[in-house]
Amino acid sequence: MFSFLMKKAGIFLAKKQGAEGSKEKKEDKPKRLSKKLPENLSVIREIMKGSSDIIIREFYLNLDRIVEGALIMVDGLTDDRIINDNIIYPLMHDARQHLKKTGGDMDIISHIRNSLLSASQVKEETDIDEILNGFLNGDVALLVNGAAKALIISSKGWEKRAVNEPPSEAVVRGPRECFIENLRTNTALIRRKIRNPGLTFESLTVGKKTGTNVCIAYIKGVARQELIDTIKKRLTSIDTDAVLESGYIEQYIEDFPESIFATVGFTEKPDVAAAKILEGRAAIIVDGTPFVLTVPLLFVESFQSAEDYYFRPYFANMLRITRVISYAITILAPALYVAITTFHQELLPTSLLLTTASAREGIPFPAFLECLIMLMTFEILREAGVRLPRPVGQALSIVGALVVGESAVSAGIIGAPMVIVVAITALSSFVTPNEADSAAVLRLILLILGAVLGGFGIAIGLLGTLVHLSSLRSFGYPFLYPIAPFDVEDSKDAILRAPLWLMIKRPKEMSTDIKRQTINVPPTGKDIKDNKGELI
Repeated sequence: MFSFLMKKAGIFLAKKQGAEGSKEKKEDKPKRLSKKLPENLSVIREIMKGSSDIIIREFYLNLDRIVEGALIMVDGLTDDRIINDNIIYPLMHDARQHLKKTGGDMDIISHIRNSLLSASQVKEETDIDEILNGFLNGDVALLVNGAAKALIISSKGWEKRAVNEPPSEAVVRGPRECFIENLRTNTALIRRKIRNPGLTFESLTVGKKTGTNVCIAYIKGVARQELIDTIKKRLTSIDTDAVLESGYIEQYIEDFPESIFATVGFTEKPDVAAAKILEGRAAIIVDGTPFVLTVPLLFVESFQSAEDYYFRPYFANMLRITRVISYAITILAPALYVAITTFHQELLPTSLLLTTASAREGIPFPAFLECLIMLMTFEILREAGVRLPRPVGQALSIVGALVVGESAVSAGIIGAPMVIVVAITALSSFVTPNEADSAAVLRLILLILGAVLGGFGIAIGLLGTLVHLSSLRSFGYPFLYPIAPFDVEDSKDAILRAPLWLMIKRPKEMSTDIKRQTINVPPTGKDIKDNKGELI
């Protein structure tokens, strides 16, 4: 019902805003450059409202001061060395000799582009909006008097963060590099992992006011074209003023925005993004954020880590089982404690029942309210620890938890068993960080059901969650795949991971090139010969 109402409201708002948007589009006319440089500069100054970071450098291209030109750039987004050595110097010195030899009957813009500039990327533009977009992205716009065309010259050079260790996806073994806020650095990090000519980056712009650059990364011949077309369609249909982070795009393109489970993945690690691209998925890189989106997303990926593939399969499988158990604990522990102590005391051994009853003696709150208070206290401490400076936040989290827990038990407000349950719940939530938000909501729902209906309510909540998960899809793919629907071949890398030499195929639902490798049977000790040349 909630999903139905949201869709109806969205259709109504889209129709209402569509009429207004069509009127605005009719009034906007394409703006073209004229052949008069002063007129073009006046238009650009008017559009930029006299902003102090816009630099307009006017100069002459020959000794007779006949050909006048202007460079337009944004202070702080360009590389001064490139502008001085590769653009201004050739235009003010070399251009004099070239123009004197060739005369004035030539196309001066084409001549400058082909004979004078030594920049890596130069393109011609006649539309003022494209020129604005060029120098607002860190390039330099060259306008020449008498020419109705401009040159957009590559000169990006703003300050950026160094590639370092990912703060949110720390690993014991594996690459220690992470994405940064620069789009081209991020594409280069992926290109370093996948040196294949089929790796394709397709760029587009999202956000009417911000003009955020977005890039789709995939391998042609491996990813399905239907997936890429769907991603492009959803990205181009985004009609909003601002896109400041990949989380904006995630909420606009996901299949089920009303669900508590995310159907779009994200990562800070280039090796994770590269591994998913190699499986036939696509990565969405957004300029200005180190978090790269990956689609489609499967539920089993929440219990997987990049280093699972760098360890031997036995230890990796043990870690995955630990993550599944931790997720079950973090959503079920408070609800089970409240349900058992309230409705099902007979399930506890006599000694444990007596210990729990004595610990709860004198507690003024029912078990449900007691649990709710402790969970809220934990969320407050965690949020405070995240927002404060790191040294202060760590001290606050540890000392605050100890002091609050011990004081609450000593004052008789909270029972000691409840502190233990909430502590285990909190620790378990950190094992699966990708599902931390859904686990927090699901934990509260199951807690309420367990307090009202006991174990029966928890069973109803789990059944409803399973039905909901089964109905979810991520860009057309079942969210519970390969468990539901079950697939034998693809289940080699679901909850448990088979050895790498046995995973010879990519997920066939996501890739057009299914074969990943041949069967690489590891060598055995029988291949080793002793000093006499005989096989051992």
